[in-house]
Amino acid sequence: MNEVVGIHHDNVTEWMVNHVGARAPLTFELIAGGRSNLTFKVTDADGRRFALRRPPTSHVLPTAHDMVREHTVISALAPQGIPVATPLGLCVDEAVNERPFYVMDFVDGEILRDRRGAESAFGVDVRRGIGANLAQTLAQLHDVDVVAAGLGELGRHEGYIERQLKRWRGQYEQMHVDGVDDGGIVAAVGDELAAGIPTQQKVAVVHGDYRLDNTVLDSAGRVTAILDWEICTLGDPMADLGLLLVYWAEPSDATEALLGAAPTTAEGFATRQQVLEAYAAHTSLDVQHVAFYQAFGYWKLACILQGVFARYKGGATAGDTGSVDAFPHHIKLLADTAKRTLDEGK
Repeated sequence: MNEVVGIHHDNVTEWMVNHVGARAPLTFELIAGGRSNLTFKVTDADGRRFALRRPPTSHVLPTAHDMVREHTVISALAPQGIPVATPLGLCVDEAVNERPFYVMDFVDGEILRDRRGAESAFGVDVRRGIGANLAQTLAQLHDVDVVAAGLGELGRHEGYIERQLKRWRGQYEQMHVDGVDDGGIVAAVGDELAAGIPTQQKVAVVHGDYRLDNTVLDSAGRVTAILDWEICTLGDPMADLGLLLVYWAEPSDATEALLGAAPTTAEGFATRQQVLEAYAAHTSLDVQHVAFYQAFGYWKLACILQGVFARYKGGATAGDTGSVDAFPHHIKLLADTAKRTLDEGK
């Protein structure tokens, strides 16, 4: 039996047979991996499929928190009617698989990662409704009463944007690369954002990376599962909305070359404005300051990209680095886009 990296085949098989009703033998297939948590598709002898999540194999910090946190979130949200994969079991015994992991139902459907995938998965008529459903689903998530759902201790209730600005500004400054100068635009936009933070309207479950390719869609283009809860916390729901609009690319966007051929640039998808209107129609929250949160999303991506660039220049990543020289341009483009979005929102 060939071992799959990240899975102790015999131990995990025994655990799943005993705890989630799987029938041996099991096969394991890595379907999502990298520096973030790993996801495996597990198929048992009856053809039943499961999804298993565990930390990356290179993770060296205490890891139970990550898996317990994700499992806690989806276990709390499922009874609230939020579309998540049904959680089936959590293993914190590191003797089983070296790291904690949890198992959930495998959700069939489409995950749209690029324009070609969107065009092959759905016709134009179906594409027209995807944005509205994605926005409505986000509004539904933000409507969850965090205390009633048992998530009141998931994170601090106030000051979400202040903490995010401090965190990403600090990372950006720590990842300075000698000889590369953005003209101070990232710092200037960070200052402008810090000086104009809107009042947080409520404390909500904030997914942290809510975008089309972190959802599974059914044949009608409706969200059947929200994926990747690893940075979920409590905070300002408008941050999720702003980031959704950042990634909801339109064909005319200057950032398309950087963000890639986004699925939403295919014919038929709603515009950003239509997505915003769909969210507003399903929430009591005031969306008038959404430009601030969208600008914050662009700015945060600039800070993240600076970190990637610094690690490349420091030799942390092997292989083809041919596109790395363009990173400073992309970082400035994101910061400029953040500035323009802020100005247009005033």
